[in-house]
Amino acid sequence: MQVFALGLNHHTAPLALRERLVFDLVRLPHALNELLRERPVREAAILSTCNRTEVYCATESPVDAVQWLADYHRLPLQQIRPHLYTHPQRDAVRHMFRVASGLDSMVLGEPQILGQMKLAARTAEEAGTLGTLLNKLFQRTFAVAKEVRSTTAIGANIVSMAAAAVHLSGRIFESIANQRVLFVGAGEMIELCVAHFAGEQPRQLTVVNRTLEKAQSLAARFGGNALRLDDLGERLADYDIVVACTASPLPVIGLGTVERALKARRHRPMVMVDLALPRDIESEVGALDDVFLYTLDDLAQIVEHGLESRQAAVIEAEAIIDTQVRQFLHWVEAREMVPTIRALRDAAERARRHELEHAVKLLNRGDDPAQVLEALSQGLTNKLIHGPTQALTQSEGEERGEVASLISRIYRLHHK
Repeated sequence: MQVFALGLNHHTAPLALRERLVFDLVRLPHALNELLRERPVREAAILSTCNRTEVYCATESPVDAVQWLADYHRLPLQQIRPHLYTHPQRDAVRHMFRVASGLDSMVLGEPQILGQMKLAARTAEEAGTLGTLLNKLFQRTFAVAKEVRSTTAIGANIVSMAAAAVHLSGRIFESIANQRVLFVGAGEMIELCVAHFAGEQPRQLTVVNRTLEKAQSLAARFGGNALRLDDLGERLADYDIVVACTASPLPVIGLGTVERALKARRHRPMVMVDLALPRDIESEVGALDDVFLYTLDDLAQIVEHGLESRQAAVIEAEAIIDTQVRQFLHWVEAREMVPTIRALRDAAERARRHELEHAVKLLNRGDDPAQVLEALSQGLTNKLIHGPTQALTQSEGEERGEVASLISRIYRLHHK
């Protein structure tokens, strides 16, 4: 029985496919029980977020779990197979440790994934599909993530434009949680920015795009709402932070539009972040008194400053994870020996009880206690060495040397 981690994420699959493999949290316990009932899987837990769907299971082979994942979502296996990864035992443990520590996230070092993994474990436990092996693995995973976050700077340094946008906004506003944030565009860069800002739990999160459906899809993943690009001018005054990144060859936010928004806001400050090239926001906007306009060059300076320290933190985190993977696998291997150890102790106990009962009978008969103790010790000794002696005498050729070496190691024999 091994642990496997299988699934897909933002590294391996497009959003359109990830959306089709999301599990409804309400029905997740039913899905877990269905997996154990219909497939040869002993334990299971499912992590389902906007960026990844992963199944952690204890089974002999992951093939049935992979097929079940496709069947459950009514998708042909060949459609999802190119995007799936399947990690066996050691790689599965390492993968879970890295995910919980934020090393595999779209936003490096983000803390939300740890809470999502804890929810996955709790859901599996309540569903009755979390056994001893996975329970121990999850607990170790949470401990590793805590160690990584408390002993490294994995989440402290800024190494992306999206994180820099949050950082610069935080310089102007005491708390982003009290602000309304508007995102103009719905591409990959905006998706990263939405993920970063969502982690700060802003008061409102809105996505604007020429294609409303695309804006709605992105906003819905983070609990926000969407607007058409045509509505941008009328609604701009409602937002404290504006992040723009479109493929437009001309600016989508002009000086006049911002001036009108500032007047409607009674000159309350606005942070505007332009991540587009060519620019989405007219450069003259930066001269307005109540606007803090940041461009790609401004953000690049912050990112460059954080890269070196973050890389050192990643190296430290990976070292912690390497050590913890070895320790957990050692526990797994030791656990696999428990039945053998128990059988050995049972055999020794039976031999002890047999010799003791025989000695008691002799004492009750009136035999000399010294002779009874001598017979007891000889009987125990004979039973102790009977198995190893028989193994030696019945072995032949190279096997005899291997048996002799093993017995010497077990009993710590020193040959003269």
